Amino acid sequence: MNPKSCLGLAKGFLFLFNLFFFALGSLLLAFGLWVLFDRQSFAAVLGSPLYSLRVWSYTFSGVGVVTMLLGFLGCLGALKEIRALLLLYFGILLLLFAAQITVGVIVYTQRLTLATKVATYVQELIRGYPAQGPLGDPQESWDAVQQQLSCCGWNGPQDWTPPDAPPGSENGAVACSCLEAPNSTQSPPRVLPRGRCPTAAPQDIFPTGCAEGVRGWLGENLVTIVGVCLGIGLLELCLLMLSMFLLRNLDPDYEKLLRGL
Repeated sequence: MNPKSCLGLAKGFLFLFNLFFFALGSLLLAFGLWVLFDRQSFAAVLGSPLYSLRVWSYTFSGVGVVTMLLGFLGCLGALKEIRALLLLYFGILLLLFAAQITVGVIVYTQRLTLATKVATYVQELIRGYPAQGPLGDPQESWDAVQQQLSCCGWNGPQDWTPPDAPPGSENGAVACSCLEAPNSTQSPPRVLPRGRCPTAAPQDIFPTGCAEGVRGWLGENLVTIVGVCLGIGLLELCLLMLSMFLLRNLDPDYEKLLRGL
């Protein structure tokens, strides 16, 4: 295959990949804005706290903007052979790749320290958990975690009972999100109250802590998580190599493809 054919093939692949990323980023941004401006409807359907939905909306919007930017730089740089755009695209992609590796290494090497900090944060959140609503954003998010993972406290239900709590005190009652939501055929289904439930029956409380729930979830989804991370990393490496190939082989006097566009 002659050099011009290789160059055209590399440009075609880079353009198509980044066109897909631009479309994907547009969808993520649109979905993030939809969640941001229609949180009440999503909260009613999903049963998630508004704070969690706001965080997810910002996350989707931010990822969408970055993906659209990369897709735009890659598409325009490959199509018009603009070295400055290709170099900017390569630099941003390299920074993202390096940041992902750095975060992965930090999480793996500091996992015990991170677990200790999370446990301390949860203990402080439990101590400040109100007996009755309204709840703050962190408390609502923790309620969602306990319901999603079917867990109670970080180490177990005993986290909700301080050692100095007198018997029958509401300060020693577990959060209502520690209880299994009652099954009902009514429409709409019954929902758990907010705050603490001092009269909760022990058999209705989730027996395991959320630390065990998180470990179980990670164990069940470890292969998927590793596969997705490796797939994203390999794709980024391929795009880095394609963009570097174009940067090294584009001739300033080479006739621009599709100059009339």
